[in-house]
Amino acid sequence: MTKKEHDIPGDPGHWKITESRYVLNRQPYMTLREDTVILPTGAQIDDYFIFEYPDWVNVLAVTAQQEFVLIRQYRHGIAGVHYELAGGVADPGEPHLEGARRELLEETGYGGGEWQPWVQLSPNPATHTNTCHIFLATGVCKVEEQRLDATEEISVRLLTATEMLQMLRGGGVSQALHAAAIWRYFAEYGLPL
Repeated sequence: MTKKEHDIPGDPGHWKITESRYVLNRQPYMTLREDTVILPTGAQIDDYFIFEYPDWVNVLAVTAQQEFVLIRQYRHGIAGVHYELAGGVADPGEPHLEGARRELLEETGYGGGEWQPWVQLSPNPATHTNTCHIFLATGVCKVEEQRLDATEEISVRLLTATEMLQMLRGGGVSQALHAAAIWRYFAEYGLPL
């Protein structure tokens, strides 16, 4: 999908990059680029900053018993622990679905089930280049123990739909992309809100 596929006649025009330089390059996790851009109006912005991140993959996993498989881990940016969907950075060259399957298995020990693309979202289209690919996996089951990296400390939690809804309403998911995927699940499947 190209960035212009969603354009509609009458939309604002695209910006033209006249100069780019890298301010920070910490591949594969983050690169900070500074662009000089010309807007369709002719106005110029000399220092527009863009974060180049790799794509992310996440999984909204539901067991055959209709329990949601969530993780909890400390996030240093907000200095807190909240509920999240399993997932992580997409490995270069790895299909997103395979990366999502791998992340769910490594972080939770759950696998199997039926998988489908669920939602693709931009973390921040104004300043981020990446997309978060979230998959829905239904009928998953525990198939092995977690296989965590040395820098990961993750607890796995199973929540019923009622518990999930209470948790969402109470602000238990800080990651907006994860919350959007879960709320879509409730909207699509007509669960009582």
